[in-house]
Parts: sequence; C-alpha cells; structure tokens
Amino acid sequence: MHALWMVLASIFFASMGVCVKLASTHFTALELVFYRGLVSMVFMAIVVRARGATLSTRVPALHGWRSAVGVISLLAWFYAIAHLPLATAITLNYMSGVWVGLFLIGGSVLYGKGPARQTPLMLTVLASFAGVIMTLQPTLEKDQLFAGLIGLMSGLVAAIAYLQVTALGRAGEPEERTVFYFALACAAGGAVGMLWTGVSPWDWQAAKWLVPIGLLASGGQWCMTRAYSQGATLVVANLQYSGIVFGALYSLLLFGDQIPLVGWLGMALITASGVVSTILRARALPNPPAEDH
Repeated sequence: MHALWMVLASIFFASMGVCVKLASTHFTALELVFYRGLVSMVFMAIVVRARGATLSTRVPALHGWRSAVGVISLLAWFYAIAHLPLATAITLNYMSGVWVGLFLIGGSVLYGKGPARQTPLMLTVLASFAGVIMTLQPTLEKDQLFAGLIGLMSGLVAAIAYLQVTALGRAGEPEERTVFYFALACAAGGAVGMLWTGVSPWDWQAAKWLVPIGLLASGGQWCMTRAYSQGATLVVANLQYSGIVFGALYSLLLFGDQIPLVGWLGMALITASGVVSTILRARALPNPPAEDH
C-alpha cells in the first residue's frame, strides 16, 4: 500500500533526529535548516538528473506555497525543541496528523459529502495521538506558554504542508521535484536567517553530521511525499506516528533512555491504530480511485 511509504519516511526522520541532536551541540537551528536544505538540494538535483527528469514545473505557485509553509513549520518546531522539553515539542508537532483529519472532516461537512466514511479513520488518528502522549508523557511549565503555542503552530502548519503535498501529487508532480523545491526553500530560508543571527565557528566534530542530516532528510521527504501524493491522506497521517516508536528505540539503544511500561503501551497503541486504520480504509475502498488520496 502506498501509505506504508510513511513508515519508511518515519525511519529516515527518526534517524535524522539523532544526527540533529548530535549536531545541535554546536550549530543553531537556522544553520541546521540551511545545511539540511543545501545537502538535500544537491542530492535531489543529482537524482532528478539521473532519472532523466527536469526541475521545470507547471505549478510553481503550489511548490512555493508548500515550501513556504514547510519551512515555517520546520523553524517553529526547532524553536519549540530549543525552548521546551523534547517530548513536549515532539508531541505538539505530531498534532499535525490530528489537524489533517480535522481538515478532511471539515471539508466533508462543508461540501455536504458527509463525514461518516471518514469518522472511523479519524478515531484511529485520535487513538494514535493518545498513544503519542502515553509514549512521550509531555509536560509544559507555566513560563513556557509562548513556546508551547509555537510548537502547536508547527503541527498546524505542517498539516497544511502535507495537504499541499497531496495537491502536488494530484497535479502530477514527481516526488523528487517536490522534495527539491522544499530543500531549496530550506536552504534559502536558513541562509536569510543566518544573515541576521550570524554563523557559528566551524567545528568538524559536529559538522560531520550535517551531510547525513541532509541525506536522511531527502529520503524522509521523498518517502513522505510519495505517501501523501499516492496514499490515502488520513491513513498516511496516522502512520506518521510510527516515528515515535523509532525515536523511542533510538533513545533506548543509543542514548540509554529508559522507557516505562506506559511508554511501551503507548507504542503498542500507535502500532495497533495504524494497522486498524489501514484495514478500515481497505474495506471501505478496495480499489480506491486516484483522486481519493
């Protein structure tokens, strides 16, 4: 199923998160956004050329909108990570799946198509988010309200970006082109920000993680774009929660973090919800039409 590309994307993104954690001891969030975009842009340009494709597009406005909101979401998430406990920042960002579901339900009601078909899937998204809370056990202090709102905004804007990815897929845009333009926007946005904040002195110990960040970001973005452009949108939004499982395993194996029983139960709920959502979608639409992503 096309939506399962989101699971592979989650593995890439979780691996990228490890590299970001290691590189962030020296480089700022804006610098990491810039280097991530630069490496990814070069890599995707090579991929596009190797496949005999072109970077020319018939829908530059769609790419511009997707890239702009994507960069805003990324910067907001990095800000939240810098000012909140990591578990809280990740939880707020993963609200994107819930926002996607709410957008789809709202669209069904607005256009009179009826939300009944989407409601069971929406319930699985909410169940997954409950699993996220159980896994991460987020906390939010009173003096962190502003950063919490920024983290919440990162998830909301990410949901808008994911829906734009779906629109690009429907417009026939290949995944590598969509990923390239987002990488270009990241590099440009990070560079503009660095003109204002300055550049950290070069440190090879931290810099060795910059290339893996860009490559893993490319793989994650490509798989995520493929999932949202070809898979059922709400199922994909649900499966993105699998990133929590991979992140928790990295924390356990690489950083020695202990996962309590409630955390393992949360990961089980996330996984079970993803399976149920896939089964529900398959039963509802055995042969889903191309326009129903």
